[in-house]
Amino acid sequence: MPASIAHLSDPHLTTGPLAGAPAEGLRRALGRVLVLDPQPDCVVITGDLADRGEPEEYRAFHQVIDRFPLPLHLVAGNHDDPGELLAEFAGTRFLGEGAQTHYAVDHPAFTLVVLDSTVPRSPGGRLGAPQLAWLDKALARRPDLPAVVCLHHPPIAVGIPFLDGMRLENGEELASVLTRHDNVTRVLAGHVHRPVVGAFAGSVVATAPSTHLQSGLVLRDAVPPYAPEPTSFLLHLAGDAAWVTHTVPVSHAAARVAGF
Repeated sequence: MPASIAHLSDPHLTTGPLAGAPAEGLRRALGRVLVLDPQPDCVVITGDLADRGEPEEYRAFHQVIDRFPLPLHLVAGNHDDPGELLAEFAGTRFLGEGAQTHYAVDHPAFTLVVLDSTVPRSPGGRLGAPQLAWLDKALARRPDLPAVVCLHHPPIAVGIPFLDGMRLENGEELASVLTRHDNVTRVLAGHVHRPVVGAFAGSVVATAPSTHLQSGLVLRDAVPPYAPEPTSFLLHLAGDAAWVTHTVPVSHAAARVAGF
């Protein structure tokens, strides 16, 4: 069977009176993943796991995903607190069994590389020189297998000015690393709460929609409102000659889901 990765993003789990809808959105999306046939090799959630980055939010998040049966990899976003994320998940399978928010996982058919683009107290993102140097080495370890790089902030402008103002600040520095490695098949991101695909550094960058709320498609200088659009996720699939990306609807009446 071809390799595949289910790509979810921006669940924004929280606690208190507003906790139900984000948690149900994430659980339903993960249940939709489980009815794919064949099931994907893994799931990655590209950031904004919690809404405020508070310890109790990560405990609630852990409760939702703890019994999920497939490999699941977490990425830090600007709403996340990397320290609190590590306090809850360090050493677990959800962070590659390591103690950092950037890590690599060797799947049989591909290497999944997770970056932490968060900047304290900023909605935008940046990758520091040490992390970029680590990325260069991580991509060189298995040059004969596809590599998928994951981060929260997209490294390109997506055409929504408000969100483009808070994308990855040094995308060109990331590009200079990626272009040294011809095995990078996808760059997976979140942050914009919409599915967007574009060319980047000899590869393809894809942002996944939110499992909770979608951003409006506002192509002028204004704050996009949350739009009452259906939720979905992306499925990245190894094809005969290249990887392809499918959009998988979740929150429509006919969507099949499984419990876990």
